[in-house]
Amino acid sequence: MIAVVGHRDLGSRTLELVEAELGARLGRLAEGAAALVRAGAGLPVVFGRAAREAGRKLTVLLPSQGAVPAPLPEPDRSAAGELLVLAEQVRLLAFDPADRDACVGADERLVAACRTVLAVWDGSPSDGEDATAHLVAFARARGIAVEVVWPAGSARGRR
Repeated sequence: MIAVVGHRDLGSRTLELVEAELGARLGRLAEGAAALVRAGAGLPVVFGRAAREAGRKLTVLLPSQGAVPAPLPEPDRSAAGELLVLAEQVRLLAFDPADRDACVGADERLVAACRTVLAVWDGSPSDGEDATAHLVAFARARGIAVEVVWPAGSARGRR
């Protein structure tokens, strides 16, 4: 499987650049490897679109409370809807989508289930809001291949 992790504060122009680059990278990676993403707005949606455009099977992880999906915060709800339409498979993963630490733990489980991680990352360190650097280090420590994606012209938004 191929997963994506990255900054959540990317503007629309950067997301366009990233979507094109993700599509190109997915086209070059091992044929038949499926894409895996945790439901959310921004990067997860552009990864889902790129995966389907590249002919990859897409699995979407939804947060759950027991055996039922958990409510997602806005604006992740409408984004999850688009991802569900793109998905071939949906899996439930127990975590609270409103809790940052729970989301990082869910992303660690996502990363651990993959052979390749595409990291949309500008090289900045993790902080109280963004855990991208942590997830890159987490993957590398487990021998998971990491490809950093940061196309020319990309920029982060304000938090």
